[in-house]
Amino acid sequence: MTREEIIKTANSFLVEEFEVSASSLLPDANLRETLGLDSLDYVDLVVIIESHFGVKLGEKDFVGLTTFDDFYSCIENKIESKKMSL
Repeated sequence: MTREEIIKTANSFLVEEFEVSASSLLPDANLRETLGLDSLDYVDLVVIIESHFGVKLGEKDFVGLTTFDDFYSCIENKIESKKMSL
């Protein structure tokens, strides 16, 4: 899966699940503020990521994630790590 595919897929479910405008999902935008995430939303986000990408994110994966670009990179790295372990 290319980075562009990751971004397209992620943005699609973020718009649907968190009811935000696609135009607000800018690479430099603050993930938490833009989506209005609380602790329960992070749980939902983890489940959604797992169902769409087949990778699991833990609490430590969200440390340091500030922007959407960070978020996409995290997913991309998890997918690459999963490929390497197969």
